Amino acid sequence: MSDGAAHFERHFTSSALITDVVIGMSDGLTVPFALAAGLSGAVDNNHIVIIAGLAEVAAGSIAMGLGGYLAGKTELDHYYAEQKREEWEVDNIPDKEKEEVRQIFADMGMSEETQKQVVAEITKDKKNWVDFMMRNELGLEKPDPKRARNSAMNIGLSYIVGGMVPLSPYFFTDTPVVGLKLSCCITVICLFIFGFFKAKATGQNPWGGAIRVMLIGSVAAAAAFFIARLFNH
Repeated sequence: MSDGAAHFERHFTSSALITDVVIGMSDGLTVPFALAAGLSGAVDNNHIVIIAGLAEVAAGSIAMGLGGYLAGKTELDHYYAEQKREEWEVDNIPDKEKEEVRQIFADMGMSEETQKQVVAEITKDKKNWVDFMMRNELGLEKPDPKRARNSAMNIGLSYIVGGMVPLSPYFFTDTPVVGLKLSCCITVICLFIFGFFKAKATGQNPWGGAIRVMLIGSVAAAAAFFIARLFNH
């Protein structure tokens, strides 16, 4: 291959959507699965498992979605608070702020003459100056204003989708034990697939990630089932 050949770098950039789906699906697959398994060890009526499972999925999706909303809102509020502080400093202590800009470029190894030129160029415009300080001094990028709302919706819907996987067999079987057997088969496969793609997307070993997620969900469900059986007897 010649020196001039195109070079492609493969790096993973986690999008907000992928992050939200991972959060929602992780709990959506695991928590209702454990609940259904626990109820299957304590009751002999699919109707009870279904009602309790749907109630949990509804409550869980709302709670998880609200958590995502608050996290996104907090991130946005924090950014704007820091932005106001930087604007005040630019207006009231500009010399100190210019020195901070110069120091950033000094740390990059630029000459003193170049530092002065770059500082003068950046500090000509207040907005660009503040944006520069937000990114390079504080390491903050402006969040999407719709992030909180989108996060709540993405996480909540992902939780519902994940939660319906372990519950679905109980709609088509006669007893909780039979429903649990089918639920285990379907959910374990889904946990394995989800863990595989989650690990692959985040640059980890996909097979190790698949086994890890599958084992966590399976252990949680088994513990819930046997504890319910124990107290039921």
